[in-house]
Amino acid sequence: MEPGLRERMKRLADELRLHRYNYYVLDQPTVSDAEYDALERELRGLEAQHPELADPNSPTQRVGAPPVESFPKVRHRTPMYSLDNVYSEEELDEWFGRVARGLRTDAPLLRFAVELKVDGLSLALIYDDRRLVQAVTRGDGLVGEGVTENAATLGEIPLVLPPEAPASLEVRGEVFLSRRRWEELNRERDRAGASRFANPRNAASGTMKLLDSAEVAVRRLQFIPWQVMGAQDHFDSLNRLADWGFTVNPLRAAGCDPGMVRHWISKGRERRDQLAFDIDGLVIKVQDLALQEQLGYTDRVPRWAIAYKFPATQATTTVREVTWQVGRTGKLTPVAELDAVEVAGSTVRRATLHNADELARLGLRLGQRVFIEKGGDVIPKVVSVVPGEREDGPLPEVPEACPVCGGRVGKDDDAEVAVRCLNAECPAKLAARIFHLGSRPALEVEGLGDALVDQLVASGRFPQPWDLFELLGRPQESLAFLAGLERMAEKSAQNLLQALDAARTRPLARWIHALGIPMVGARTAELLAEAYPSLEGLWAAPEERLQGVEEVGPKVAASIRAFAQAHPELPRRLADLGVRPTPPEPRDTSRLPLAGQVAVVTGTLPTLGREEAEALLKRLGAKVTGSVSAKTTLLLAGEKAGSKLAKAQELGIPVRDEAWLREQAGA
Repeated sequence: MEPGLRERMKRLADELRLHRYNYYVLDQPTVSDAEYDALERELRGLEAQHPELADPNSPTQRVGAPPVESFPKVRHRTPMYSLDNVYSEEELDEWFGRVARGLRTDAPLLRFAVELKVDGLSLALIYDDRRLVQAVTRGDGLVGEGVTENAATLGEIPLVLPPEAPASLEVRGEVFLSRRRWEELNRERDRAGASRFANPRNAASGTMKLLDSAEVAVRRLQFIPWQVMGAQDHFDSLNRLADWGFTVNPLRAAGCDPGMVRHWISKGRERRDQLAFDIDGLVIKVQDLALQEQLGYTDRVPRWAIAYKFPATQATTTVREVTWQVGRTGKLTPVAELDAVEVAGSTVRRATLHNADELARLGLRLGQRVFIEKGGDVIPKVVSVVPGEREDGPLPEVPEACPVCGGRVGKDDDAEVAVRCLNAECPAKLAARIFHLGSRPALEVEGLGDALVDQLVASGRFPQPWDLFELLGRPQESLAFLAGLERMAEKSAQNLLQALDAARTRPLARWIHALGIPMVGARTAELLAEAYPSLEGLWAAPEERLQGVEEVGPKVAASIRAFAQAHPELPRRLADLGVRPTPPEPRDTSRLPLAGQVAVVTGTLPTLGREEAEALLKRLGAKVTGSVSAKTTLLLAGEKAGSKLAKAQELGIPVRDEAWLREQAGA
């Protein structure tokens, strides 16, 4: 019985580690919390009954040691240097030139390794006799703090290395906290009345310095290695770490010339906001150890590595006032009016506070400094009040009436967080709906800015957003009307009429999105357009049939029907206005390379993100699903494929890799 039991315990431990990786590193959980808890309970029970079979690297063993009084100071065996930074491709090219001159070669002939620069706390791990004996923070680069008890609680740090690993080893990497876990911890701190963590990096850094490692274990920090000291080849050494139980960087590349490095920087910038953890750039390293040794170090940084830094997504500034905006559904959103500050390459003067409950949770007072955050195209938001801020400033007031129309405000139901203006005729709602109709994801009507929309609403001529298209029925009269508005002229008026005319034949999916049906975003609109290639068909569809459309549940179906019943003549009205939405073209997938295939993507692919891989599979004719079943005909697998791979192999489903997919696409 013992061999089978040992194998079962190992399989449970491996599965739990995989689920943690999917949940916290990839942000793509494959099991529910209840399923994860059941697996963990089973493993704990087996380990309690058979402690002699327990794996020292088991995820259940990371519970923490008794609290320490202080951390010892530890001198690094080799200085733990920081990195120089560059912020543009011009600066990067200068660095390539310095490296080439240092090695007396041509820059295009050099090869580099590229990986994400995880935003966390640097840590050195010392293994003797393949056992973790010491973990040391960077400190000043020469001397750090010994935090071995805390490091031992991290599930991604093996406590014992396998026999094939060297007896003595030093691994350096980054301790971090995923965004998901950061949000979970902040919700817990909200309930406890404790101050929030401003960002995942601060949370990770503060946690590693706790004297009670049991508390560290609860917070579930993670670790990604970025260097094996003394390794002959940087990229190869990381691959070996993956074999020995470490979680390695999910986006990394080797053998890159300078042109490929620039490609990966662009890819990292695109993926930044899709990752489950924070990065602040990419690290570029000369790949060969012998060349690294030739280049050497300055007194503070290696000459053979550089950090390409992205613009910061977080900053601190002061809140001067809180104003309230009214959206197209009447939702009242508090907005912080700020001292101007640069964030992610742009000047920010306003940031959302989401809703009245969030405003109360923050405990925000006017005049306080706050952390604000902006990622990609996301609207800047207030994350938390800077700790220690004065608390004698005035509290922002929640309006008792709509700030635009003076109408009554309230909630649609007791479970709703948002406060809404309940006046159906509120001009702010109409302005927001018109602005939405003309936005880029919808009809892309250039020229429909805030100032013009406010004037169109004030004119009283357009009770519904689609009434704007009446302007096209009387072009000369409309030209004079528009040209007479503030900040408009004849040329601007002509451009707006041309943009409206072009919008009449936009794709049906964009028209469905533009109408502003509550709970129907761009993706749902695409699925509806595929199922109902005309507005007339969509308007006639009963709720039960609407629920047959992918991603349309009972609430969304009810919202669509309620909107159609509130505007029963809308399809005919739009037709009278000359609106002819372009229906989606039927796709003949029968001759595509993967026609008829039902595919699942799992693991980390070398260059493609999961969404990119799924989109490519669809373009080649496959149907993509999220889980492996008897209907699955193809599994596209990368590193750390885990349980989906095991199930596919059990069912005899063909397993392919990214290279195969690119071959099918002719790439």
